[in-house]
Parts: sequence; structure tokens; C-alpha cells
Amino acid sequence: MFENLTNKFEEIFSSLKKAPSLNEAQVDEGLAKIRLALLEADVALSVVKELIKNIKPRAIGQEIIRSTSPGQMIVKVVFDEVVKILGEAKSELNLNVVPPACLMLVGLQGSGKTTSAAKIAKYLEKKNNKKSLLVSLDVYRPAAQEQLNTLGEKNSIQTLPIVKDQLPIDIVKRALSAATLNGSDIIIFDTAGRTQVDLAMMNEIKEIKSLANPIETILVADSLTGQVAVNVAQEFKKAVDLTGIILTRVDGDGRGGAALSMKFATNTPIKFIGTGEKIEEIDIFHPDRIANRILGMGDVVSLVEKAAQDLDEEKIKETEKNLRTGSFSMEDYLSQLRQMKKMGGMEGVLSMLPGVSKIKKQMDNANIDENIIKVNEAIILSMTKEERLDPKIINGSRKKRISGGSGADPATINKLLKQFKMMTNMMKKMSKGGHEEGIPPEIFNQLK
Repeated sequence: MFENLTNKFEEIFSSLKKAPSLNEAQVDEGLAKIRLALLEADVALSVVKELIKNIKPRAIGQEIIRSTSPGQMIVKVVFDEVVKILGEAKSELNLNVVPPACLMLVGLQGSGKTTSAAKIAKYLEKKNNKKSLLVSLDVYRPAAQEQLNTLGEKNSIQTLPIVKDQLPIDIVKRALSAATLNGSDIIIFDTAGRTQVDLAMMNEIKEIKSLANPIETILVADSLTGQVAVNVAQEFKKAVDLTGIILTRVDGDGRGGAALSMKFATNTPIKFIGTGEKIEEIDIFHPDRIANRILGMGDVVSLVEKAAQDLDEEKIKETEKNLRTGSFSMEDYLSQLRQMKKMGGMEGVLSMLPGVSKIKKQMDNANIDENIIKVNEAIILSMTKEERLDPKIINGSRKKRISGGSGADPATINKLLKQFKMMTNMMKKMSKGGHEEGIPPEIFNQLK
């Protein structure tokens, strides 16, 4: 996420931090590099101008020039101004209305409205214990209504049954009645999109909005389209007065232009970001945390929250017990691999740590393959239960069978078995008295 921009900022700040003191010429040079980095990231020119205009007077002020750590002070100034551009505070959905609360999603075709509708419904169910009704108003795109119904069925979210050839306005009326009857807390309307903004599209959305009277009208925009997404947001803002924005495909956005431009250009808060295709991969937009990630300072708070949300506490305790008693098995190792996958793999975890670009470079230099988690999982799944509990029984013929089942070559299987053997041997030594191997007794007792 925002990898290109983050790398540029890390380089700029690194050179500024090395200087024992800064003069105005050095600050100007740093600001010129920041301006160029923002423009290359497809940040709107108006936003770049505003940022530099606000940063410059503070950056060349006497408190920076005379500071004992001027580089750190510059980072703080840039961080403060980026947060202002992004929106300063998180903006959650407004549900303060007599149920059912209506949410209307708008946007161009292919921006991710249908998937976002299901994600929001699941998010509100999990976080707010709210029951949602998903309603597709897209009667134009082939199988659009069926797509939303399938997502609803797959994720146990209620959807409005499809009535063939019914017009969007009639669907809205039916949804309002159905939600009242079945006790839905929220109705999420997935409106039709077009390949581009047009008059017919806007008129239909205005008519739907007038009837549904949504508490939130949210634009779903593809962050990968950069400045195009900002232009689309401005058009929708003029036509239907947006209350919020969801940026999708942020996980694939190496530039960050849309995220940095959207709030300033539209005066509309970004409420959520889509971070993947899975139903749970949607996050509240925290301006300060995003600013940290853009500037290469990581997002440890979100990492901790994600760990608490994704990791199975019972399995963690069970694995911890097995580690302490020296009975760690391939089943435990498989569990750990799956916990890591839940958090987005190594890359998902690393992306939230400070200095991420340096860490990734070290991984590249060490030839650490992100896919090793998937490979090892496939190898373990190709083992029998007996082999997982006692890998020592895996001989040549068993390896051949595991290789055929997992697609991994024998060398990779041997590498996994060797690593596992080293790990279990270490655990056994610790469980029997690791202080004899050079670990001080007081430290060993704490580990036990």
C-alpha cells in the first residue's frame, strides 16, 4: 500500500535526518523533492500546492533551523500537514436514525460497489451487531442482482429477493416495506454504475435518493485510477452531495494519489478502505495511521488491532503450551502458518512496520519468498495425520507421495523437515532445562 510514495519519503527524510543542522536552502531542496514525489504519485496538483504552502513556513521557521534534531522536526511538520489533508479524524458511518437506516452506494461500474455493500453489511454485523438488508438496484448490468444475492447467501447476509423486470424505484419501495417487516436495522442500496458519469445515471440516483432518504450517500471509488477517481468524486459531490467515500483496491495502490487527494478535493471524508477481495478486508480510514504508513513510520496500532481480531486466542494458547512442553507438532506449525495468512502473510505484517522499504530490501537480498507460507502449508496438508504428529517416519517413498500431492520438490520438503527438526529439538532442550545450553536459569525460568 502506497509503496512508491513511502519509498520516496523515506529517502527524503533519511537525507534530512543525517544533517546535524539545516539551512533554508536545504529545507527548500527537501520540499522540492517532496513536491516531485507527490506529483509522481498522481496526487492532485491543488493538493500538492496546499501541502507545500502549509509545510514551507513551518519548515523554514527558526524552531526547525535551530532544532537539535531538525530532520525529525521536518518529519513532524510533514506528518501534521498530511493528516490535515487526509481529514484529521476518522469518520465512521452515521447510524443515528430510527431504523431502518438507509445507506446508498454510488460510483462507476467496476469500482467495487457490490463487493463493498456486502463488506459493509458484514462489518456492521460484527462491530455493531446490526442486521442489514442488501438491495441491488442495478437492473442494467447482466447478473448484477444475482451477484449481490450470491454474496449475501455466501456470507449469511439477508438480500431482497429479485423480481424480474422491476424498475429501481419500485425495488426501493419494496425494500423499505420488507425491511420494516423483517426488522432490518440497515438497508444498503447498491445502485447501478456506468462506464462514465452521465446525465441519465445522475438523474436516476437523485430520484432514488429522494425516495430512500439515505442517512449516508457513499461514493465507492477505485484508488488505482488515481486522479480519475478524484475527478469522478467531484462530479458525484456536485450532483448528489456525498457524505462519505470508500476507496477500494488500496492494497494494490503503490502511489497513494487518490487517498491523499480525495478529502481535500471533495471536502468529503473517506470512511472505509478496501484492502483485499475477502469479505472481511475492509478497514475504517484513520488519517493519522495512513499518514504514518505513507511517511514510512508504519502502523503498529492497526497491526495490534488486526492481530487481536484475526488470531485465534485458543489456538495460540494451545500452541504456546505445546512449545513449552516440547510437544510441538506439524499440526501446530500448520496452525501458525494459517494464523500468519489471516494477517496477510509476511508482506501484510511487514507493511505495517516502520521502515518497511528497508525490511523488504533485506528480505529480497536474503531471497525470502513470500510464497513459502503457501508452499509449506501445501506440504503439510499432503501429509497423513500420523506423519504430521511424527515427521520422523517420513521416508523416501513418503516424500515422493507428499511431493506429488503438494507440487513441492523433494529439496523443499527436506528443507521444511530440517527446519522443523531444529525447532522441536530446541524446544525439547528448553523444556528439560535449557540453562545447561547457555541460557541463564533466571531467563529460562521466565520462558517456561
